[in-house]
Amino acid sequence: MRWRMLAVSGVALAVAPLVAACGSDGGTEINVYYAPEEHFQSVIDQCNQKADGRYEIVYRKLPRDADGQREQMVRRLAAADSDLDILGLDVTWVPEFAEAKWLEEWTGSNKSEAEDGVLEGPLKTAMWNDKLYAATKNTNVQLLWYDDSVTPQPPQTWSEIITTAKRLKSEGKPYRVVFTGAQYEGLVVTYNTMVASYGGHILSDDGKKVVMDQGAVDALKLLKEVTTQGITDPSLTNTQEQQVQQAFEAKDSEAAFELNWPYVYTAMQTGNPERAKHFKWARYPGIDGPGKVTIGGYNLAVSAYSQHKPEAFEAALCLRSAESQRYSAINDGVPPTIESVYDAGDADFIKAYPMWQTILDELQDAAVRPLTVVYQNLSTVTSKVLSPPQDIDPKSTADELRDQLQKALDSKGVLP
Repeated sequence: MRWRMLAVSGVALAVAPLVAACGSDGGTEINVYYAPEEHFQSVIDQCNQKADGRYEIVYRKLPRDADGQREQMVRRLAAADSDLDILGLDVTWVPEFAEAKWLEEWTGSNKSEAEDGVLEGPLKTAMWNDKLYAATKNTNVQLLWYDDSVTPQPPQTWSEIITTAKRLKSEGKPYRVVFTGAQYEGLVVTYNTMVASYGGHILSDDGKKVVMDQGAVDALKLLKEVTTQGITDPSLTNTQEQQVQQAFEAKDSEAAFELNWPYVYTAMQTGNPERAKHFKWARYPGIDGPGKVTIGGYNLAVSAYSQHKPEAFEAALCLRSAESQRYSAINDGVPPTIESVYDAGDADFIKAYPMWQTILDELQDAAVRPLTVVYQNLSTVTSKVLSPPQDIDPKSTADELRDQLQKALDSKGVLP
């Protein structure tokens, strides 16, 4: 799910021992480097059964934070490490890794299978320069979460949220609007969604020039307005996804609205069972109606240095098949990228994933973050300029973003 957190030390990662390419029985190992996901090993086990001994997929867990994941893979790929076969890439990393020639292009039947039935937005995140460099494993979009005992009908626009929150505050009821406001990618995701909802652009479509049009400026005005009305959490500038989740779950929560990823639904069932009875969802707010929400998620790429590319492509396709995506959606709460998995006739899917239709509606009208090889620089610059959001001056902040983002775009090479 995303614009990611800032750099985390990876010294220990740099000296991690290399992984053998063959198992103890002499069979071929296909190493998949992927973020921690609770039930991903079960998906791997199912795919290993289908491989029937021709190869064995081995789960090499990356660090939990996105910057740590990226840093470990960047270091090893820069050293042409052939032990990396399948790479779990945040949706923002494909251009950077492809431009560095670290990824094998998907062609022929592999490409056709990887593209088959995939929603347009998620598929864009797996491409660079009109070529496919990854297969979509899961996508993600934030929803508006609310307590229907406090607000029976959810607001559809930011204007309605602000008005409703102020009214609830005057009535002594939970009223706060909680979202990611810390100086990291989460803040920029919020801003990017506001820009897209205004129909604006931060970069040109080819990702080579800074645009910062009127929609981008209007989004700055909105972000400042939301954070200066006395309706956000006092710790806004320190909140990331988990803190947002916990703020709504708390027994004495003053939050009425939460903007967050779908995983919070399952977390609420155990975090606050009483409030979970009233925990509802709706489409993310926009300007004149529902917003255009920024896509998150993960893609699976095959390393250019893999010594087992045919097996790696086959394994990756299995790990992100419709069957695998359905299993992961039900058990790990990660939205599928294949449209057919969203099945109104699938009772188990609907029971475990009741918000599926709202997620699908958002995905069919979603926003993709700017695709550029210097994405990491853009994320860092934007989060710094936007923080703290209550200090935004729309005109001068827009000018500063234009200047700083263009400097980021003019840099060369893969970031360390």
